[in-house]
Amino acid sequence: MNAPAVIHLEHRYTAPPSAVWRALTDPELHARWWAPGDVKAVVGHRFELDMGPWGKQACEVLAVEAERLFSYRFAIGQLDTIITWRLTPEGAGTLLTLTHEGFNLDSPMGKTAFEGMKPGWPKLLERLGRTL
Repeated sequence: MNAPAVIHLEHRYTAPPSAVWRALTDPELHARWWAPGDVKAVVGHRFELDMGPWGKQACEVLAVEAERLFSYRFAIGQLDTIITWRLTPEGAGTLLTLTHEGFNLDSPMGKTAFEGMKPGWPKLLERLGRTL
């Protein structure tokens, strides 16, 4: 039995944390760089992200610290993973730390998702930067 797998990435942006925060929590901006959905930075808020060919994925916000931390359960009832975004001011810019954890590598779906998302997240973080 494998321990749940984790994707952990850091990306630096020249934009301030307030701009990165908006890209993570504003539905219109979020749809530009990743997926459409009624994302809101409110603990307990339930929403769906439309992942195109992978369908709509149910999510629930777990933790919020404005312009610092945004964490939610992702793909509830399917992958059951947790995505956590941490924003750290760096001069006039932002260090964004992404942790996507809980991939069950003993499950074919979990293993396939991990193998697809591990190389996919860096590309999405670059798209987020272009959205800023």
